[in-house]
Amino acid sequence: MTKKIIIVESPAKAKTIKEILEGEYEVVSSKGHVRDLPEREFGVDLKDFEPEFEIIEGKEGIVEEIKQKARGKEVYLASDMDREGEAIAWHLASILNVLDKKNRIVFSEITPQTIRSAVQSPRFIDMKKVYAQHARRILDRIVGYKISPLLWKLLRTNSSAGRVQSAALKLVCEREIQRHRFIPKKFWKVQGYIGSVRFYLTHVDGKRIEMQQVDEALARQIEREVKQLKLVQRKNRLVEKKPPLPFITSTLQQEAANKFGFSVSRTMQLAQMLYEGVETSEGHRAFITYMRTDSTRISDYARDQAEKFIKAHFGERYVGEFRSEQKKSNVQDAHEAIRPVDVEMTPQKAQKLLDKDLYKLYKLIWERFVASQMAAALYEETIYTFESGKYGFEAKLEKRIFDGFEAVLKKESEEIEPLKGETFNVTRWDIQQDETKPPARYTESSMVRALEARGIGRPSTYATIISTLLERKYVVKRSKELVPTVLGFVVNYYMEQRFPKIVDLDFTARMEEALDAIERGEKDHKQVLGEFYKEFSSQLTKAEEKWLSIDMKTNVVCECGEKFTLRVGRYGLYMSCASCGKTSSIDLSTPAVMDEGMMYFMEQEEAKAHVCPNCGEPLKRYSGKYGAYYHCQKCGKNYKDFARGTCPKCGSAVEKKLSRNKKYFFKCTNDSCDYVSWSEPSNESCPECGERLHYRRFRSSEKLYCEKCKKTFEGSKEETSD
Repeated sequence: MTKKIIIVESPAKAKTIKEILEGEYEVVSSKGHVRDLPEREFGVDLKDFEPEFEIIEGKEGIVEEIKQKARGKEVYLASDMDREGEAIAWHLASILNVLDKKNRIVFSEITPQTIRSAVQSPRFIDMKKVYAQHARRILDRIVGYKISPLLWKLLRTNSSAGRVQSAALKLVCEREIQRHRFIPKKFWKVQGYIGSVRFYLTHVDGKRIEMQQVDEALARQIEREVKQLKLVQRKNRLVEKKPPLPFITSTLQQEAANKFGFSVSRTMQLAQMLYEGVETSEGHRAFITYMRTDSTRISDYARDQAEKFIKAHFGERYVGEFRSEQKKSNVQDAHEAIRPVDVEMTPQKAQKLLDKDLYKLYKLIWERFVASQMAAALYEETIYTFESGKYGFEAKLEKRIFDGFEAVLKKESEEIEPLKGETFNVTRWDIQQDETKPPARYTESSMVRALEARGIGRPSTYATIISTLLERKYVVKRSKELVPTVLGFVVNYYMEQRFPKIVDLDFTARMEEALDAIERGEKDHKQVLGEFYKEFSSQLTKAEEKWLSIDMKTNVVCECGEKFTLRVGRYGLYMSCASCGKTSSIDLSTPAVMDEGMMYFMEQEEAKAHVCPNCGEPLKRYSGKYGAYYHCQKCGKNYKDFARGTCPKCGSAVEKKLSRNKKYFFKCTNDSCDYVSWSEPSNESCPECGERLHYRRFRSSEKLYCEKCKKTFEGSKEETSD
């Protein structure tokens, strides 16, 4: 019987390690955390910030089992490499009374080589990491336990405040206010074609002109006058496109969201399984390295293996030069980038072993890692400059001459024949009215990018931050967008009024830096907590003494014609009419925006954007048995929803309807028009044939599709940017 035992968090991880070590060690799982601050008590002495940990309810049996199995054996603690993993190891060591021993082992990948190497070189538990994790946990406990009761008292709903989630909520609310204040500016896009080569207006009277400066008069004048272009300059240059760096946590979350529509939490769930190991037809095995990292660094071993693979499958020329990203100030660089544990486990081989979603994510990681170690792609770029009277135009063509890393990261590129000659006839014009777009709402992908850029949270917390906002109904998802609710704005308003430091983005980032400094041993964790609590307690005292009243107008109109006022009463938020005294309850999860002391319910705002196609009166939005719909009070017609584009045949509004089979289709609202389509029409035209493009989903991404040419096109920059 073995005299050594390895303790990990996850049963899947335990099974993978057990198979690797083949009975040399007993391997058991703690199934996550075993101790934490008390659930029903504060659990922190605010005089010296000493925490009171206790066994988590329901984990008593697991703890007893671990104690029995570890009795008389040499213990190795193999929880994850991050602060949380170090804290789990410390809790287990405290319970087993082995804090004074070298028993901590870490590894970034679960392979025979790394596991055997780890057990040969155990170390003491890193108390700097443990203290950093304790500080984070105590900070969150102070904020949550002290502010949440005040929110409950105000709103009478299950609301909570969190140190990092409050800063993230502020980001979402600020973006919605920017959108609400945005005033669109109309302009005209002027582009034409010489055969299949597209060119753009760039100059008028020798001066550079931006697209947003073009009005209809200028656009139509160009269309009438310009029939032929004279080539002024043909400029060639070699363009080197470098491969992307391997994935870190945030970039993996963003790419998986953009390509597959995975939520951040779903991506991390799948990545955790690939790291810890899954059951396959070839046994229980792990596929990727540790997935919580902010570093693009890779080991020498991994680089050598990638180089051998690239030479064998693509050739010497495809091997790239060593690249490393300059370390940013908020990057811990504790672990290497996310990569496959075995580069020879190609996506083709993995597809036979993994289910659909695991395979998708593994393929994404494998391709990104291999591509990151390959040579740059080379393109010959040709820029054509044309003139016609006082107007200047430009066209740009690219021809790939060496694919490099794009041999792995496949890129669809349609090569257009270069132009020959000095003068060219304009084949056709594509001139369309457009308008400037407001800043896009955050998606889960762009939210991760924003949190990372501002230093709010760390790789291990992004998924939790977004999940908490959604679970608390502070934001809701519309398509992929994160939209703040009435509750979200009221909570943000309360936090800004009573606890401005907590929602201050720079302050939140500085606290993250302080936690990093604790981990590096540069700061004392109790000193950091003391400095925080000194300022926080004064704000808390003021908030407890002074009740925050909410008395703001809304855009919801009462039957008497006056606008309702949002108030707070003994049962929480409600609406009241100052004119007739009528009151109304509200759904706190309704999308809304609070701006300049007024609450705008988004459904009311959206209804203003639509007029009845039958009589031209403004529509109102209601919620019914079968979901939201638009209703015209003048003619009585109802509409489920409307397409983003008008009818390709007659230009009328297009209604989005639901078929008997619960599938959406699109039908023109003009009774004399026979347009019906399963695809949503856009207002964009095909650059090849001029036909109207439709929106189509390809995997998880939306593109514009020409039903005549059978070709896809990316949407305009304004439509697709985050």
